[in-house]
Amino acid sequence: MNSNNLRLIDANLNRLREGIRVVEDIFRYIYNDKDTAIKLKTLRHLARLENYTELLETRDVANDVLRSSIKSEQNRDDLFSILIANFKRAQESSRVLEEFTKLSSIEDSENFKYIRYELYTLETVLTKITSNSK
Repeated sequence: MNSNNLRLIDANLNRLREGIRVVEDIFRYIYNDKDTAIKLKTLRHLARLENYTELLETRDVANDVLRSSIKSEQNRDDLFSILIANFKRAQESSRVLEEFTKLSSIEDSENFKYIRYELYTLETVLTKITSNSK
């Protein structure tokens, strides 16, 4: 796989894990919901690929053409908006990973598809719990 594809995969792996981690920490520290936090932690740990070193070698943060945040990324009104933003971030990244890992491993692609659908299900359940925090 070429270095640009690996760079894209590295960025999306980071986004996926970061998005899941934010949601995980909301349920761990704010809601003290151990079961949900464990489900999210398990998903986050599934978001891995074997070629970490190769991916890391392609990372080029200094030359990321969209490194700066846009206004909508800087504004969060409440806990609910943080939750939704991070679910969407994780779901979108898992979709990108699902597509690009098809170039090298159907098994990895199916793993990211699994993560994406689990996130859709968790979003439906967990946003009902947190919607009163708007």
